[in-house]
Amino acid sequence: MPDDVSRAVLRRMLGHVAGKRVIELGCGSGDVAIGLALDGATVIAVDTSSSNIDAARAAAQAAEVRLEFQQADLADLAFLRADSVDLAFSDGALASGAYLDRVFRQVHRVLRTGGVFAFSLPHPMTLCAPSETTPEGALPLTRPALVRSYFDESPIEIGEGTSMRVVYPHRTSDILASLLRAGYKIDVLAEPEPARGAAGRSLTPDNIIWRAKKEGV
Repeated sequence: MPDDVSRAVLRRMLGHVAGKRVIELGCGSGDVAIGLALDGATVIAVDTSSSNIDAARAAAQAAEVRLEFQQADLADLAFLRADSVDLAFSDGALASGAYLDRVFRQVHRVLRTGGVFAFSLPHPMTLCAPSETTPEGALPLTRPALVRSYFDESPIEIGEGTSMRVVYPHRTSDILASLLRAGYKIDVLAEPEPARGAAGRSLTPDNIIWRAKKEGV
C-alpha cells in the first residue's frame, strides 16, 4: 500500500510541474492531483471507480482547483491524443491489474518525447513475506516469514478492513522488461525504507518506485 514516505519520493520524481500537463492513473480521493494542480499543473485525473471520481471531484471543488476527470480503464487512454502529456504517474493503482504491458504502451503513446512516467507498486518481496500489524505501543511479537513464492503471479489481498484490496504481484525483472519493450529508458529505481513504527525498523520496503522516460526515435 502507498505510504507517506513512498508518496513523497514519487512526488519528487515528478520534479517541477508548473505549466505541465499531467495525467494520474488511479486518482483515488484526488489528494495528489489537487496538490499538483495547486503547484501549477494541468491535471487529468483518471480512475476506474465512479465513487472515487465523485470523491475527487468534491475535494477539488472544496480546494477551488480545476481538474479534468475521466472514468476509464487505466489501460485505455483513447480519450487522449498521442504526444499530448508531459508527465504521467500512478501511486500504487497499477497493482490492481495484470495488464501492465497495455498500460505502459498507452502511457508511452500519450507522453511527449522526453516525458516522464513515474509509478509505485507494492514491493514484490514484501508481498511474499508480509508482517502482521502491531498495535501502536505494543511490542512486536512476530517477524516477517516467507509465506508465498516470489514467482507466484496469482492475486493477493493486502491491507485490512475497508482498506483491503486485491493486488497482482509483479516481479522486478518483468516490470523492467515490459518498460523496455514499450520504448522507455529507466533512469530511477527507488525502494524507500518505511518510517519506523512500533516494531522498529522495517526489514523490507513496502513499495518499489520507478521513473522512466520516453525517448525520441
